[in-house]
Amino acid sequence: MTPAAGRSLTVDTIMEGAHVTRFPDRTRRFRPVLAAFVAAVVLTAGCTLPAFAPRAESEGEAAPPGTAPQWRACPEVPDELVGRGAADMRYDCARIAVPRNWGSGATTGATAGPGAGETFEIALIRARSTKQRDRIGSLVINPGGPGASGVDTAVYLSFGPAFGGLPTAITDRFDIVGFDPRGVARSSPVKCISDADLDASFGYDPDPESQSSFDGFVGLNRRIGERCGAKYGDQLPLYGTEQAARDMDAVRAAVGDDKLTYLGYSYGTLLGATYAQLYPQRVRALVLDGAVDPQQKLIAGSESQAKGFERAFDNFTRWCAANAGRCPIAPDARGAVTDAIAKAKASPVRAQDGRKATAGWVFYAVISSLYTEQGWQELARAIDDLQGGDPDGVFKLADAYAGREPGGHYSNLFDANLAVNCADETEKPTREQVRSLQSQWRQKYPLFGPALAVGMLGCVEWPGERDPYPTGRANGAPPILVVGTTGDPATPYEQTPALASMLGVGRVLTWEGEGHTAYPQTSCVTSAVDAYLISLTVPREGLRCPAR
Repeated sequence: MTPAAGRSLTVDTIMEGAHVTRFPDRTRRFRPVLAAFVAAVVLTAGCTLPAFAPRAESEGEAAPPGTAPQWRACPEVPDELVGRGAADMRYDCARIAVPRNWGSGATTGATAGPGAGETFEIALIRARSTKQRDRIGSLVINPGGPGASGVDTAVYLSFGPAFGGLPTAITDRFDIVGFDPRGVARSSPVKCISDADLDASFGYDPDPESQSSFDGFVGLNRRIGERCGAKYGDQLPLYGTEQAARDMDAVRAAVGDDKLTYLGYSYGTLLGATYAQLYPQRVRALVLDGAVDPQQKLIAGSESQAKGFERAFDNFTRWCAANAGRCPIAPDARGAVTDAIAKAKASPVRAQDGRKATAGWVFYAVISSLYTEQGWQELARAIDDLQGGDPDGVFKLADAYAGREPGGHYSNLFDANLAVNCADETEKPTREQVRSLQSQWRQKYPLFGPALAVGMLGCVEWPGERDPYPTGRANGAPPILVVGTTGDPATPYEQTPALASMLGVGRVLTWEGEGHTAYPQTSCVTSAVDAYLISLTVPREGLRCPAR
């Protein structure tokens, strides 16, 4: 498993995933949950939404391809997720069927090849304000991952600005529509990785230096790949991004919009960019927040994340040194974290339930905390507690990132993450290349480089053909808003102008803040994005929003 989020083998960990726990009193601690979510909306090698209840398949028949869906009231979805629905919001659900293999883009799907003539079911939710006026249409949401649930995300964002959700200016004018992409959560989920293998993967040494330890990680990834290949065979490439982007056009048609209005976070920016290339004339407005550079191959993308996380961690250590009263591991936070990982390799602390806080779990606690600036103090406390023999804070952070439930069960987040990322990826380094990069990146990015290098083994050992997405201009599309955060660890800021340039119609909006994704965190960012979504007013060239 790889750390973090973006397009290499990481997961946009929705900081719901990164730092929200399952707690019994859902309403009292509701605001920090949603605020944390919006601050990090996004799971690729670690981005998961909080799951307070199982994501059961929605009831109802899936509408056949090309037909209107049958919407039904579904208040049970927000009830299961957070204990209640938002005030003045109505929730409706539907399911649509899409071709498993869109082939050359024919509306009925391919007539030959893997999945020909078969369908996937795509789950949708629509949150509509009872105070809606002058309705523009639907705002379709994707939170990233790949592997995160858009159904869950739409629910969280429907609660409005008081809870860190979308502004009322948006919910007053748009239906908020979330969908689980093919293979994710409620949409014909792909599931082939056992809980035991996920525990082993997250708990494994993030920098296996000895050859035997490295070979052990190779073996674990090979076993995962073999089991997924045995279950899904030649249909594994059908979970790729281009197929999912074609599903998005079916979603657009299902909600009755002539053109798509879309908000995509992290990996969701790749999905949106692919849609814009396939259907430029059907774009109304796209907001791509936490931009992924589609032109980066696996190695370049993994190194970019290593650099991004190293930079974010440096920002954390500087904050720690300047705020010793709130950072119990000051003044040398890097030394404290590095020492904690080293000690966990030699003698991991055992929790009351018998779990050992190995180096891998400590590492993922660090990854988890960097998705939002609010996570920094929690990391400092967790490392300080670990030094005192209490690993609970480490497991709280790491489990949230991994989507691990208290009983040890995982959602299909990482199954889908691997299936999508590896279907997309044409570059397949050898094990020897990975081993060499592990050593090289240890020198350049000492804390995160080795883990991002060995994380590539997931796709190295993955079976099946590849189905790469397009990487070109969105000729004929209107201006597309591409949002980047200067301190983003998972989708480093450098990818923002790269994506805008590739599309040819991208307009960059910069937030000089910390964490993963920007909207709607400050008045400057919110005003610019709202004006674009509502009136199609494009921000001025070079607009930079301050951190506060």
